[in-house]
Amino acid sequence: MANTNPVLIDLEKDATPVSVADAAPVPDLESDGPQGQAMQRAAALALGRPSRLARWFWGLAAGLVGALVSIAMWEYLSGLIARHPLLGWGVMALTAGFVLVLAAICLREIAALGRLGRLDGLRHAADSAREADDLSAARDVSDRLIALYKGREDTRWGRDRFAQTRGDQMDAASLLMLAEREILGPLDVAASRQIEAAARQVATVTALVPLAFADVAAALTANLRMIRAIAEVYGGRSGLLGGWRLTRAVMAHLVATGAVAVGDDLLEPILGGSIIGKLSRRFGEGLVNGALTARVGVAAMEVCRPLPFVAGKKPKTRDIIKRSLGGLFSTSSKS
Repeated sequence: MANTNPVLIDLEKDATPVSVADAAPVPDLESDGPQGQAMQRAAALALGRPSRLARWFWGLAAGLVGALVSIAMWEYLSGLIARHPLLGWGVMALTAGFVLVLAAICLREIAALGRLGRLDGLRHAADSAREADDLSAARDVSDRLIALYKGREDTRWGRDRFAQTRGDQMDAASLLMLAEREILGPLDVAASRQIEAAARQVATVTALVPLAFADVAAALTANLRMIRAIAEVYGGRSGLLGGWRLTRAVMAHLVATGAVAVGDDLLEPILGGSIIGKLSRRFGEGLVNGALTARVGVAAMEVCRPLPFVAGKKPKTRDIIKRSLGGLFSTSSKS
């Protein structure tokens, strides 16, 4: 027969009674809602940087492999020329052509880095001229800005208007504001359209593709393409290395400003309230990832723009989300 007597547990006399209010909260194993995991992982991948030892390892490995390949190729070509002169010289010509193309690619990458540095230098020069109220420095910045966009048809009308009214400006701030409004206004609109297209693409792929890590790859690819397109809009067309460097700068700006955090207000323009947690998981993740892409795009505009936002209002992420994802949400909700 089972023992039904109560079980007594002896407590130590000096034990302090525990209050329920002081107990640690039970961890919430269920997520409150979509958190934009694809964009969070994409940002982590973009910001990830190997250690110094790893960089030395890969640098030395690349140098060693390059040296061995060069020596082996030289010995092979020398032997081939000795055995079959005509064939050997033909292969030598192909190799020389390949080296020239590789050198051209390297020069293009260097030029792309130079263009990005030019935009960054303009932005810093404009800030310095505005802070010091230096009219001559502001005129130099405006001249450099005109030279940057010389020959571009999408800025011709603004450059003409700026040339007509720049002489009426008597201080640095007003001159820079005029240059920003007249010259960069159309470019801001074009950059905003690139952001809207990328946000729609990321939201659609994340919501419809259930494959693991496919959403991360799609988000990272779309954001890289968007950042590169925004740089091209502002005259800083980047290559492979320049594009990756620019992406790291944009992601670092987002992390520094805390813009990668997800809140219920992120999708309030199209969803309203705290409805994010009530959506289906995949659809909610798609919308959040698209909204975070819009934030990345606005940060890319701030990084790539040759003049900081003063006269022209910085595009609001809420407005971009509403324009890019509003139709997606309404269409999906009806289906």
